[in-house]
Amino acid sequence: MIRDTWRREDDDAGEYRALALARVLLVDDDPASRLTLQTVLTAGGYQVDAAASAAEAVGMLDDQAYELVLSHLHLESPDAGLKVLGHARMMENKPATALVTTYRSSPQARSQAAVLIEPEDLPGLLTKVADLISERATRRLERQMRHSLVY
Repeated sequence: MIRDTWRREDDDAGEYRALALARVLLVDDDPASRLTLQTVLTAGGYQVDAAASAAEAVGMLDDQAYELVLSHLHLESPDAGLKVLGHARMMENKPATALVTTYRSSPQARSQAAVLIEPEDLPGLLTKVADLISERATRRLERQMRHSLVY
């Protein structure tokens, strides 16, 4: 969830606004794609950590909570991206997940991923990311409400 907070500082700048940014884990083994997507997401207002492999991504997931995990399908193996998303879905904080792929005709990606994001459509990418994070926040709130009603 993206939220704004206000703080007062006793410096020359006076008041300033600090953002608590939604954390996104981006997994892509192609350095150019990874850097481009990381730049676009950061410019879109997200705090982005990037991983170059499934193993690196799993380690980051174990160390840090993310609101969204975006993974390329083909990393060090043809289905490594799906394994990253599977690991993310088992995490306690239940991040939203999506595949980022340029393989439009990939039947494997289409059949096994709930959400596919095609990076060529940058406005669409940012909209989809915002929607995924919003849906995750709604699910978490609903779980908390159900939990509070049970106890």
